[in-house]
Amino acid sequence: MEKIIVDESQFMRTISRISHEIIEKHQDLNNLVIIGIKRRGAEIAELIKRKINELTGQDLPAMDLDITFYRDDLEYVEAESQSPIYSGASDYINIQNKNVILIDDVLFTGRTIRAALDALVDFGRAAKIELVIFVDRGHRELPIRADYVGKNVPTSRAEKVQVRTMKYDNCYEVALLPK
Repeated sequence: MEKIIVDESQFMRTISRISHEIIEKHQDLNNLVIIGIKRRGAEIAELIKRKINELTGQDLPAMDLDITFYRDDLEYVEAESQSPIYSGASDYINIQNKNVILIDDVLFTGRTIRAALDALVDFGRAAKIELVIFVDRGHRELPIRADYVGKNVPTSRAEKVQVRTMKYDNCYEVALLPK
């Protein structure tokens, strides 16, 4: 049975808190680029981008990043069930010497973030990359840590965390599901 661990109002407060933390950490936003990992990370990135704009009046450059072909688990995807479809980045942004805010929905093993870091190299050499994670559930397999965390949710490997967004799920919430 699923359990809702973040409802819509908590979801939006978390977006606001993370946005404030980014603004506080970066006195000058002129060198920032926001990059969301497709799919739900990109939607969360858009929410953060909008909130930063609302708070500062600054419209930060942003793009959505598809990491499909940078993953190290493609051989485990069954051909008939879910062939990977690469849709690339939404817009090409040169990140050379920029401070990148990389955003994803759930941090688990760290492999998605490793793939995203590999993909980012194609867009230039960033001065710095900071990681925003909406839900950190632990169980890291790689030495990756988020700079900004919406919520830490200790889980067992038998559970699943699902971040739900308006575009894909018609709501903003986080659910904890048994596998």
